[in-house]
Amino acid sequence: MAGSLEGRILVPVADQAPGQVGTGTRFAYHEADGRIWAGYEGGDVVRGHLVGTRDGDRLDFRYVQLTRDGATASGHCASTVEELPDGRLRLHERWRWESRPGSGTSVVEEPAAGPSAGTEPVTSG
Repeated sequence: MAGSLEGRILVPVADQAPGQVGTGTRFAYHEADGRIWAGYEGGDVVRGHLVGTRDGDRLDFRYVQLTRDGATASGHCASTVEELPDGRLRLHERWRWESRPGSGTSVVEEPAAGPSAGTEPVTSG
């Protein structure tokens, strides 16, 4: 099983459609006792939250977000956690909106070490 998500910052590797997460979005993950949660923001997303569960390397969670244009949206995501050779984590995601039409796949991962390695604060709560 890949390492814990607790305290890790993950970022998308590519932009999605407008109003969704993009390379400017930062996810601040937490994990305890098979439960996961995160706050996220950046790019088109003013504030987002996700909550769910982890079973081995599988995540199952719901998310809700507010975008810059004032729209809210919610959906469901199933992800697989991969541990990269250097110890960073990558999530392979299959998501689907529940509040509007649309679905897709995405990849988020811990940024490589460096001066802009996703250390920007992400608010929670």
